[in-house]
Amino acid sequence: MIVKQLELKNFRNYEKLSLSFDEAINILYGDNAQGKTNILESIFMCATTKSHKSSKDRDIIRLGYDEAHIQMYIEKMGVPHKLDMHLRNGKAKTVAVDGISIRKSSDFFGMMNVVFFSPEDLNIIKNGPAERRKFMDMDLCQLDRLYMHQLSSYNKILLQRNNLLKQSDFAGDIVETIDVWDSQLIACGNEIINSRNQFINDLNSIVGDMHEMISGGKERLMVNYVPNISAQEFERKLKNSFERDFYLKTTTVGPHRDELEFYVGDKDLKTFGSQGQQRTAALALKLAEIELVRETIGEDPILLLDDVLSELDRKRQHFLLDSIEGIQTIITCTGLEEFVGDRKKYNHIYRVENGTVKQ
Repeated sequence: MIVKQLELKNFRNYEKLSLSFDEAINILYGDNAQGKTNILESIFMCATTKSHKSSKDRDIIRLGYDEAHIQMYIEKMGVPHKLDMHLRNGKAKTVAVDGISIRKSSDFFGMMNVVFFSPEDLNIIKNGPAERRKFMDMDLCQLDRLYMHQLSSYNKILLQRNNLLKQSDFAGDIVETIDVWDSQLIACGNEIINSRNQFINDLNSIVGDMHEMISGGKERLMVNYVPNISAQEFERKLKNSFERDFYLKTTTVGPHRDELEFYVGDKDLKTFGSQGQQRTAALALKLAEIELVRETIGEDPILLLDDVLSELDRKRQHFLLDSIEGIQTIITCTGLEEFVGDRKKYNHIYRVENGTVKQ
């Protein structure tokens, strides 16, 4: 899977951009705040329909304009495709594949597979649980369209249930109504729990070996899925939590409160791991993510490295770059001297400056 060409119009700080990519290593370099990450963001949006920054569409459209357009030419399983995405201020985005409109933008999800790696991802171990759930969900949504629909439905039902809890003054007013939402929440939630459990099992079949190689055989990583509630107990515990939920005006049990734990031996890396151990684990997770996509869809994903190499020491830099041989990779950095010096093969190198890209 490769991106052949990207065209942007009124996207972030790009009034107009047309950029072709090599099927191997592509480097975008330049000072900060010039537009390097915006290019990666547009590719990520074509894969997931969302910004990795969680930005609203109106914030992505170039200042002073009402619409932005992403057009991308890709090759998937050897077959060329054209992807179009229009962002419109105050309106839903519209998407098309090969000129055919897609009714729901969520159906666009998974048309291409990307793995995004940024300095923020290096902190996935020590950050809050929302970041770790996002890691699971982003991978699962790209690999399993049914999961994406279950997650979307769950989040909508959860919002409705929480709104009902917030708007009711007396518990008796909502007992009958909330049962309708509870049954739907349980049905979607159980599917999510089961899918996440399988995902972590699949991930562990890869990430331990990957981590062992990065650490020179010294350590082996294990990821533990810690569901807030088991599928078997969800219905009972959701009903038992009603009084607490009503008092707190929010739903206190469910997969929206799931967690991941990371262990090397019996050491919890979040609590007792050094920064180096946490970063090694994060790198192993990303490389395992690539392998999991490859095994699931039978093709390499597109790798987006957003200024992450400068955050890794020389050993981890080289391990990462050696591990991505043959994968289309688009790298952003502030200076070529950061890592190009003693490496032989780079294909396209572009300088990005104030919304313009030069080869």
